[in-house]
Amino acid sequence: MTATSPTATSPTATGRDTPAGHPWLAVTAVAFGTFLLVTAEQLPIGLLAPVGAALHVSEGTAGLMVTVPGIVAALAAPAVPVLAGRTDRRLLLAALMALMTLANLAAALAPAYPLLIAARVLAGIAIGGFWAIAGGLAVRLVPPERVPRATAIIFGGVGAANVFGVPLGTTIGALADWRIAFAALSALALIVLLALLAVLPPLAAARPVAPRRLAAQVRNRGVRAGILATFLIVTGHFAAYTFVSPLLRDLSGLDAPLIGPLLFGFGVAGVAGNVVAGATVAGRPQRTVLAIAVALAAILLLYPLAGLSAAGGVSLLLLWGLVYGGVSTSLQTWMITAAPHAVEEASALWVAVFNLSIGLGALAGGTIVDALPLPGVLWLAGLLVAPAAVAAWRARRAPAPG
Repeated sequence: MTATSPTATSPTATGRDTPAGHPWLAVTAVAFGTFLLVTAEQLPIGLLAPVGAALHVSEGTAGLMVTVPGIVAALAAPAVPVLAGRTDRRLLLAALMALMTLANLAAALAPAYPLLIAARVLAGIAIGGFWAIAGGLAVRLVPPERVPRATAIIFGGVGAANVFGVPLGTTIGALADWRIAFAALSALALIVLLALLAVLPPLAAARPVAPRRLAAQVRNRGVRAGILATFLIVTGHFAAYTFVSPLLRDLSGLDAPLIGPLLFGFGVAGVAGNVVAGATVAGRPQRTVLAIAVALAAILLLYPLAGLSAAGGVSLLLLWGLVYGGVSTSLQTWMITAAPHAVEEASALWVAVFNLSIGLGALAGGTIVDALPLPGVLWLAGLLVAPAAVAAWRARRAPAPG
């Protein structure tokens, strides 16, 4: 291992780093990174109509802006840590954020839909690689008893993206132009890049991520159960949420200018859900995931029945945000507890499945939207999420790894 300077962090015997600066400042910087990731990945959800109109594609086809980076991120999540070897994780995160800056600038300037999709491929590489590294950094930055809190802060960026990023991008697209929304995201990525370089300490890789170590986690029963729950919940959620704008507009009868503020409300509820999950997830994250899966399935299956009015649609949307807000923290904590000595490997697999599920959910939802009545995406979503409760129920009594 390359020696580090006195100001750098160095892995201890347990594999944990001892940051020279304030560890919570480093945690916050990573949280800003997750904020950017989720904003970049989900921004097109609020821009399907203007992008489709400008580039002459259907809303279902425009949904590929979510599907493509999700699938690419799924491939990048295990590949980037393997290819990076012992590269300092601080420099790796900065390089991936630089790629995100470039990808969003290319999207803003794309003259045709195929070139926009190419830009989204670059975004997918950055999303998968960054998230695979960042998701498990809490165990390297703070003491063991603070890991659930630090993980909740890191994934608080997810809720913050729903509160500020996606609604603001939607509003910019509605009031100005969708290209300006992507350009603004590129500028924000550059700011986050500078913040990461300024406050993250050096994070030498304790050991390179090797394919055989990834394969070992596939054999880990706790990791497999968590990955199954992740696949079902995230695929179901994004099958419906990718098309939340037409759902609110066409099923609940809400005017298009209200969509941005309502997505803001979804995000605020998600932040609250993340806080609740962070407070309850320690020790037995499977129980928290069980509660999330049951509640989320119920909300999605009720929407075609109770969401046919403005009041019903808004109420269910806010409940949806509250429940889904705890997903990332709970599932990442599940991975940490299932593989405490292989966090980066388990996180890489989890991020791969998480992002693959985003892409597959958006693809399945787009197929339904183009071929069947709109409520079909909600029925599909609910029926996908429900079995995740079974996976969490069966895993909740499994003994913690030693």
